[in-house]
Amino acid sequence: MKTLLKFFRRLPSPCFFLHHQAKRCITFPITSYYEAINRGEQEVPEYFNFASDVLDKWTQMEKDGEKPRNAAFWWVSDQKDEAKWSFEELGVLSRKTANLLSGPCGLQRGDRIITALPRIPEWWLLNVACMRTGIVLIPGTSQLTAKDLSYRLRASKAKCIVVTDSLAPSVDSVTSECPFLETKLLVSEGSREGWLNFKDLLLAAPAEHDCVKTKSGEPMLIYFTSGSTGAPKMVEHSHSSYGIGFAASGRDLMNLTPSDVFWNTSDTGWVKSAWSSVFAPWINGSCVFVHHLPQFEPAVILNTLSRYPVTAFCTAPTAYRMLVQHDNNSYRFKSLQHCVTGGEPLNPEVQERWKAKTGLDIYEAYGQTETVTICANVKGMKIKPGSMGKASPPYNVQIVDDQGNIRPPGEEGDIAIQVHPKRPFCFFSQYLDNPEKTAASQRGNFYITGDRGIMDEEGYFWFVGRSDDVINSVEFVQELPKTVAGKIQRNILRIQEWKKA
Repeated sequence: MKTLLKFFRRLPSPCFFLHHQAKRCITFPITSYYEAINRGEQEVPEYFNFASDVLDKWTQMEKDGEKPRNAAFWWVSDQKDEAKWSFEELGVLSRKTANLLSGPCGLQRGDRIITALPRIPEWWLLNVACMRTGIVLIPGTSQLTAKDLSYRLRASKAKCIVVTDSLAPSVDSVTSECPFLETKLLVSEGSREGWLNFKDLLLAAPAEHDCVKTKSGEPMLIYFTSGSTGAPKMVEHSHSSYGIGFAASGRDLMNLTPSDVFWNTSDTGWVKSAWSSVFAPWINGSCVFVHHLPQFEPAVILNTLSRYPVTAFCTAPTAYRMLVQHDNNSYRFKSLQHCVTGGEPLNPEVQERWKAKTGLDIYEAYGQTETVTICANVKGMKIKPGSMGKASPPYNVQIVDDQGNIRPPGEEGDIAIQVHPKRPFCFFSQYLDNPEKTAASQRGNFYITGDRGIMDEEGYFWFVGRSDDVINSVEFVQELPKTVAGKIQRNILRIQEWKKA
């Protein structure tokens, strides 16, 4: 990181977080407009690009004095290196990155690029640069094997891949199997034969770049996702689906404003990183905080929450469980005001222990790679421990039976989203190159999530399990491995207790 950090360190470090309380209730026109689209009060614009229509407008508002010059991105490493950019500085660096992609890398609008990077600043620059150029980004985790990389490169027909030193040998070992791969881009202090060096090219790249004008429905992102069987599927999202679709949940679920510092611990290869480390915070003008850690260490996480002015925090339920089990009496979270989770059911005991320690609730949400937030517990709403909350706009979420009929409250069925007669704008475009799977995901007027659940009389949803692996009896669970059985049994018992209540 040394070469790039020399460039970063000359950037200012504004002390913006002191204004947090005073500006909590301020609503900015950018956020309000896109929230209204989420609620169905405004039509989706014909053209939309997150870089020019959101990020660059925050920059202009800062220049015009209509918004404090807060940090947009704040990155720290386990070695205490630090980078902090305003929206203007993010714009300069992302334009340089855009010129890097369209110049030395030879990529054009509509081409696809795979990234398999850890939580380093270059990943965020590539996200924005792809928006500016119309290049379709395909994020992947840095834990991918050579076999994984080969499959993704061949299936996606990606023309470029970006990795660090750790994955470069794996890419080289499968290059001959990937006829569409033309450019290999290395994020490293050193060089490697057959690879372009990201940092050298970035420093030499010009800072002027005209953002392409993209239609709202034009492809922006592809995520590989796996079901219970078969090869990973390619889920395609448009510029508007993720770019606009997180405005409401970013404001209501994550409780974000331009004065917030939001830390989401997700790996860059997982869709949650796009949700909570790019689109939701930036469309609300918040600061994306990142602590680059090789692995999850409770002591380091707790120390970071104590040391830095993080106001909102998001991590997985398993991580919260590790945090409450750690000896945390010596930590004080002076700035923390809001906590969010998702990805798996949150144990009510973890919720209770976290609140006893911090005085804060954990707001649980539910969604999929194919969607934005489906259900959520939002600020000001009564939290029912174990519930995923209520349907999030613009979705009409229901529990349906095998024929696609809506089931009454209290009865188990498939969690489904109404997609007919009008398909929600924030929904995925298709399973790329798999029209059969795309068609099979719909039953009647509903998209079937593949998850089973229950909705109560007040509209709260409760997760039961995957529909392709439904466990109907506690006794059957005993046949499973103890770690899996324990999770499932707790979930079943929780639902049974709720149904009795």
